[in-house]
Amino acid sequence: MRHLTIIGIAITILFLLTAPWLLPRFLPDFWVSIMAEIMIWGLLASSANLLLGYTGLLSFGQSLYFGFGAYGVAFAITKLGLGIIPAFFVGVALATLIAAIAGFFAVRLTWHYFAIITIVFSLIFYLVAVGWKSLTGGDDGLSFTLPPVARFGDIELTLLDPTFQYFFILTIVSLCYLLQYMLLRSPLGVAFTAVRDNDKRAGLIGLNPYWIRLTSFVIAGFLAGVSGALFALFSRYASAQYMFWTVSGDAVIWTIVGGAGTLFGPIVGAALLIIIREELSMYWEHYLMLVGLIVILMVTFAPKGVVGSVKAWRADKRNAPATSNPDPTHEGASQ
Repeated sequence: MRHLTIIGIAITILFLLTAPWLLPRFLPDFWVSIMAEIMIWGLLASSANLLLGYTGLLSFGQSLYFGFGAYGVAFAITKLGLGIIPAFFVGVALATLIAAIAGFFAVRLTWHYFAIITIVFSLIFYLVAVGWKSLTGGDDGLSFTLPPVARFGDIELTLLDPTFQYFFILTIVSLCYLLQYMLLRSPLGVAFTAVRDNDKRAGLIGLNPYWIRLTSFVIAGFLAGVSGALFALFSRYASAQYMFWTVSGDAVIWTIVGGAGTLFGPIVGAALLIIIREELSMYWEHYLMLVGLIVILMVTFAPKGVVGSVKAWRADKRNAPATSNPDPTHEGASQ
């Protein structure tokens, strides 16, 4: 079973590295852009998963940090005249700062109170962004022209090249997932799950639930900010609509469908529902009804999500021989 997992990971990595050349041979060219978009939205979903799946906090405010990441990039390029890389860091830093400020107040609450206050923060900044049209562009948003990423003599690296853009996004998203992998296997990651499972017991062994939740909240805001900055560079656009709490709702749905509390569940859920959306939208204008039905069925019959259900199935397969073939020595002794 472990060999199958390694083979599956190797095939996935090989596909991601060859997608810009492989996909156009079998599908329209725009599917390369869809793959890039899936990685961006999957990263946003992973930020919601860090809170919901590992820290036990249901957040509908990740769109706020996504929006600040996007606007930070747009402002840095249009107002400050910065290049791609500095603008990217400005967007991520701004989103992380806002997450730290909002988290200072939000993580004092739990359960539905926490979910409500994250929606309130998202709504406040959304309404400010919509009303402040001279700065944010309101509903129309801000569009901008991308400067080149780098120049080497006559060679220019630019995100206007779909292949380079794809690998730029793949590199940053991969680094973020590597960061999460290392984090969740560190003592801090164990502290996240300890607070999720029982914050009172965590406090009794010397952990501070408030600071652990705040740390998780800020890191989740950082991940959402990275995804927002990437989306701004991907679409050459930032808009207040991406700060609205329903964008966070999509991230939560992708997390639940893919598997909350699993590393790659959110991106699997995002990929599944985005591909279904793209396919159905060409044939049926009410495609969201079927997407909603799929989500309902998943929550009802596979509450652990796609990845969580597969992991549970594999665990059952590993335990099956032990339960179906009892120790013959023990059986003889009982007779």
